[in-house]
Amino acid sequence: MQCVVRPASIFIDSSAIAEINHIVHNGGLYKRPFNEAFEETPMLVAVLTYVGYGVLTLFGYLRDFMRQWKIEKCQNATEREEQKDFVPLYQDFENFYNRNLYMRIRDSWNRPICSVPGAKVDMMERVSHDYNWTFTYTGRVIKDIINMGSYNYLGFAQNAGACQEAAAKVLSQYGAGVCSTRQEMGNLDKHEELEKLVARFLGVESAMAYGMGFATNSMNIPALVGKGCLILSDELNHASLVLGARLSGATIRIFKHNNMQSLEKLLKDAIVHGQPRTRRPWKKILILVEGIYSMEGSIVRLPEVIALKKKYKSYLYLDEAHSIGALGPSGRGVVEYFGLNPEDVDVMMGTFTKSFGAAGGYIGGKKELIDYLRTYSHSAVYATSMSPPVVEQIITSVKCIMGEDGTAIGFGDNITL
Repeated sequence: MQCVVRPASIFIDSSAIAEINHIVHNGGLYKRPFNEAFEETPMLVAVLTYVGYGVLTLFGYLRDFMRQWKIEKCQNATEREEQKDFVPLYQDFENFYNRNLYMRIRDSWNRPICSVPGAKVDMMERVSHDYNWTFTYTGRVIKDIINMGSYNYLGFAQNAGACQEAAAKVLSQYGAGVCSTRQEMGNLDKHEELEKLVARFLGVESAMAYGMGFATNSMNIPALVGKGCLILSDELNHASLVLGARLSGATIRIFKHNNMQSLEKLLKDAIVHGQPRTRRPWKKILILVEGIYSMEGSIVRLPEVIALKKKYKSYLYLDEAHSIGALGPSGRGVVEYFGLNPEDVDVMMGTFTKSFGAAGGYIGGKKELIDYLRTYSHSAVYATSMSPPVVEQIITSVKCIMGEDGTAIGFGDNITL
């Protein structure tokens, strides 16, 4: 994936500039075109993949038919005898797919590892004697397996080094768990230190940390919008954003992925028509986007989103789970990548589970916003506080990225990569 921002080509016919600006820049609100280029999947690979699935599906139906007429003797792809007394977990095609296709390759997934998620991992060996319905562990460990599925972007999730030493020291002082919420007995000095550091890192007035990244979205969006509000959500947003939007009770409308014309049309319609039936103005209009969309690798067209947000007086919620720490000259995410002002993003959300090698999430923004969430967010009121060693892991990794750890390892301003 390659994503670059370039000046407009000097070879564009001057007569077409106005039209292109309207299409690409939303009426000239943002002057630089945003060009994305992706490596296309080779046609042969795509065709063979679909053909392979087609062959497996065809043979699956054929063998199911032969089993029904007692011609096929192999019963590996049928449900186990002990499962027949329970309500089926899957119905129709999903049941067929799991039995005839997924079970063939199930051993390739969900294998437990027994090491840190570094470039190489150690994996527990397992065998199956019933067509991958169940597995037995042999007790042997397969070492040095190449890790291609971890979120350990910057390598901070290690069992040696500054992060490990700092976390171990805090573990001996504070213990592993807080056993209370932030509003009761679970507010440690480490939590305060982390939030001040995150706010400074993001360039915002205040920030709040949460123990789970998924809950940061799903529990905070309902605290920000509700009935009578409108959510405009990118069609490829993460499940946590989708769940948070549904739990809020707000009206949800979907715009095409990274398509500013689709988003602007929804904004215009929302302003012109208002709420359904009553035609009253929406209480709030909240735009939900991600910094980097993990499944596609695409980067949000943030300058244009902000331009539209300002033009139509709406609010912007930016999920930087995959971009914070890994994008931008000093790792401050997609806002820094485009050279924008953090104040233009109303709600800056991110997680500590990727670049920082830890767990949890955060929300940053104006002090009034964070003070409101401390009182009304379910994740703040009812959830147990973050574990102290995890907090220290994040503090150490953020300081390293900011170049404040006394070393030249991070992405500080004095570092040349």
